[in-house]
Amino acid sequence: MKIFVIGSKGQLGWELCRRGKDRGFDILGLDLPEFDITHPSQVQSQVNGKGIFLVINASAYTAVDQAETQEELAFKVNCDGPAYLASSCARAKVPLFHISTDYVFDGTKKTPYKETDPVCPLGVYGKSKADGDERVRTLLKEHIIIRTAWLYGVHGNNFVRTMLRLGRAQEELRVVCDQYGCPTFAGDLADALLTLAGSLIKGEDIAWGTYHFCGKGATTWHGFAKMIFELAGKHTSLRLKELHAITADQYPMPAKRPVMSALDCSLIEKRFGISPRPWQEVLKNIMPHLLSDDH
Repeated sequence: MKIFVIGSKGQLGWELCRRGKDRGFDILGLDLPEFDITHPSQVQSQVNGKGIFLVINASAYTAVDQAETQEELAFKVNCDGPAYLASSCARAKVPLFHISTDYVFDGTKKTPYKETDPVCPLGVYGKSKADGDERVRTLLKEHIIIRTAWLYGVHGNNFVRTMLRLGRAQEELRVVCDQYGCPTFAGDLADALLTLAGSLIKGEDIAWGTYHFCGKGATTWHGFAKMIFELAGKHTSLRLKELHAITADQYPMPAKRPVMSALDCSLIEKRFGISPRPWQEVLKNIMPHLLSDDH
């Protein structure tokens, strides 16, 4: 029973392929340039022609600020691509796991967002993801959409690796302190997806639909950065001289971000027994691996 992982070179796709093979799953991982989800003929050929049991779409256009000037490309990858996947999966009778984002919300809610809360994205990236999610829901019944947030890992570019790189090059950093979210380790998200895949392979009943999965607990980008440097300092000589807390208004970006995009993950725990770990605990455990891979 082959699992087709799309976006295998990204931080989540890399973890899915590595951890999936460790679990004994038959994994087919593809990414650009060999496979492009914006080409419907490629999508249909791969989904139909390889004995695929499950498709996991870990690919996306994630350049939040660039999306403001590359709207056509963002929608092509984040909306049209998932639609092609969902259509091909429907024809082949293959389930689809699709990754979404906290940026489908506007951040005005004071408590963590639930799956049933209305979406209201602030920028092109969030809008393209929200529209892609809706296309998947419309075209394929047998789907699971997982919204996640602030993803980082030992592979690929992410906030943690960027902070470690800048911390080695600069004595002072300025990081936004008035945007809240939930840091999520790509390995934990991969494990959650593979647990769901295992249930599917065993023939267990799956409650299709949209779920949230992210690290347990919310923080700000500044709080996240502070923890990164505190933990890094225990393993290396890295000692950032000053970490300044600034507001989003002091660091204007092309795309507006939600002020509060923490996600409520109680539904995935209730239905599947998948419980996210506290983000601080996870970061502490994997910091040595992050440092060994940070060059």
